[in-house]
Amino acid sequence: VFGMPFPLAGMSFLYGVGFGLLKIAWIVLAAVYLYDVSVHTGQFEIMKESVAGITADRRLQVLLVAFCFGAFIEGAAGFGAPVAIAGAFMIGLGFKPFYAAALNLLANTSPVAWGAIGTPVHTLAAVSGLPESDLSAMIGRILPITGIIVPFWLVRAMVGWSETVEVLPAILVVGASFSLTQYFWSNHVDSNLVDIAGGIVSLAATVIFLRFWKPKRIYRFADEGAAVPSGGPQHAATGARKYTAAQILKAWMPFAILSIFVLLWGLPAIKGAINHATTPVWNVPLLHNAVTRAAPVVMKPTPEAARYDFNWLSATGTGCFIAAIVAGLLLGLRPAQLAKIFWHTLKRMKTAVIAISFMLGLGFTTRYSGLDAVLGLAFTRTGWLFPFFGTFLGWLGVALTGSDTSSNALFGSLQRITAQQLNLDPVLMCAANSAGGVMGKMVDAQSITVATSATNQVGNEGIIFRWVFWHSIALGAIVGLIVLLYAYVLPGLVPHGLTIVK
Repeated sequence: VFGMPFPLAGMSFLYGVGFGLLKIAWIVLAAVYLYDVSVHTGQFEIMKESVAGITADRRLQVLLVAFCFGAFIEGAAGFGAPVAIAGAFMIGLGFKPFYAAALNLLANTSPVAWGAIGTPVHTLAAVSGLPESDLSAMIGRILPITGIIVPFWLVRAMVGWSETVEVLPAILVVGASFSLTQYFWSNHVDSNLVDIAGGIVSLAATVIFLRFWKPKRIYRFADEGAAVPSGGPQHAATGARKYTAAQILKAWMPFAILSIFVLLWGLPAIKGAINHATTPVWNVPLLHNAVTRAAPVVMKPTPEAARYDFNWLSATGTGCFIAAIVAGLLLGLRPAQLAKIFWHTLKRMKTAVIAISFMLGLGFTTRYSGLDAVLGLAFTRTGWLFPFFGTFLGWLGVALTGSDTSSNALFGSLQRITAQQLNLDPVLMCAANSAGGVMGKMVDAQSITVATSATNQVGNEGIIFRWVFWHSIALGAIVGLIVLLYAYVLPGLVPHGLTIVK
């Protein structure tokens, strides 16, 4: 692989497979298990009807579930969890599998830079040597602009222009509430809970807004019947059964428990304590420190570590799994029933688990072969246009590795060095790496595999990739233009010396 000796290539692939099983596939499996528990107990039906009770309009449902709820899950868990959970949720609401997968991929963009309790920003600060407060704040001055655009883009990708304009007030409420919270939190509070705060605020603001505003007509897909006036007989029919507030709270309890566990599992103090007690760490044979990255990719020659931490208890997937068990017990299921449900989930998801693991194997082979660095260096030859193309370097990193965190780890130092060579602001370009990377999230193999797995579309990855690809390029270009604007027109708005992260 790219001139790589076979033993190194083989161990890189196996390392990626092991990483994919524990870090990614386990999250997806546990999230789908929670969903199956909710379905088995009948609570998911109440959840669906509670959302339909807010609105039966498919355009508004995709904003509530894919964008607002998805942003919250991204902030809490990241690494594929929002696409898996929100995708399964939308399938339950009656969305076609293709829309459930593709629209969730499109929605899971703006929040990604602070996913999993701010992990990408923490990583970017570590590898670049730049202040985390400045980096988080700069990302928070780029992505809120796209946070206004993406909800509109999301609805327009599903329906025509006239149908999109009909719900423009709701789109503006979703985008503005999320973006303002994202900006405020990243610039004035911390880098850990940016998405969680943004998701909660946007979800609450939209639900409250929809109590006082309704679209002129309720939009449904063609096979569900034509759109009808808001409040018409078909609209009333969607809420055929009324549930009490207590029933609705009980139905949402599994996902509330999931959020609590994922949040707890992501806290550094708890994760550190669990890791210290239960996590063995191994150097990957033949691979650890066998590959060296050299300038200009890094400031000085650095051996590439390959250490596998078997964090079976502190893994996010374990938190999701325990949440599913706790939720099932509270909903009255016996341990034997929970085991039976998990067995069925495992059988249904086995192909997806294998696919996710093999995709990560490919990604790790790409990384350790040096292919990613060669592609990245090609972007540095773009001269004064580097602010634009450097943004796409982050896009490329996520497209190759499946993670904004990994992209920042790969290219954070390169962005800083190149920015200094071109007399650009290193804070801006490192932030651009993360901000541009989020738009590559929808085309990476990991995300697409998770989306197809969660929506029962294994085998349709190519169709979905072709659909999201040009959306990804266009949104990446918008981020690139924003970065160009900051680089040459508004350089004074690049933050320096902030101390919000202690």
